Amino acid sequence: MNKQEFIQIHLKELRQRIITVAVAYAVLLIAGFLSVKHIYRWILNDAGLELTVLGPSDILWVYFTISSICAFTLLIPLLTYQVWAFVKPALKPEERRATLFFIPLLFLLFLSGLAFGYFIVFPMVFDFIVSLSEEMFETMFTAEKYFKFLFQIVFPLGLLFELPAIVLFLTEIGILTPGFMKKYRKYVYLGLVVLSAVITPPDFVSQLFVLIPMFLLYEISIWLCTWRSRKKAANSVYHSKGNANEKSFSNL
Repeated sequence: MNKQEFIQIHLKELRQRIITVAVAYAVLLIAGFLSVKHIYRWILNDAGLELTVLGPSDILWVYFTISSICAFTLLIPLLTYQVWAFVKPALKPEERRATLFFIPLLFLLFLSGLAFGYFIVFPMVFDFIVSLSEEMFETMFTAEKYFKFLFQIVFPLGLLFELPAIVLFLTEIGILTPGFMKKYRKYVYLGLVVLSAVITPPDFVSQLFVLIPMFLLYEISIWLCTWRSRKKAANSVYHSKGNANEKSFSNL
């Protein structure tokens, strides 16, 4: 098999996996669209608010946004499995076993990030901003503005909570090292500041509540990367000694 045939085979496999993910996303999107009313009522009952809409486009926006986020959330296990299956041939047997558990881990971390954002960060930010309007404004929230504000805080935190798992995966396959993460820490921090300004509503409080968990997650990721690298090095030394002892015994 020449190089061109090898590339064509992998491109064909990649295309098939992308199609599988796209079809699954479409199915989940339709299922989410049909469940929007239940999700909407659950969110509003928890928030204790009544929202208004300014036109038909607001209704469609709410439907498609909620269904898209639900579809993406449920798609994570399949998406991560497809990525793992695509790179699996390039991994050693022990690396395959070690990285397989990242599939449920990524899903659980994403759900944890959504829960952290929805139950802890969002209420604090929302209540603080609303308190600024007391004795000044008559507050009325539209569905589009409310959900856009909600998802701009909650969804990025769901993604960012996956950072430790991604770092562990890249460390496991030898792409990422603790030295690299520490060396570029200040640049990553700068990028996180810019990212928090882009993905959050345009107020300092929201950005701060998102930025602090970002910093903590990155530091946790450095610690995990260091821990995993040391463990891999120790295992490598152990296996090397074991092989050396076997050779010495065979020579005897």
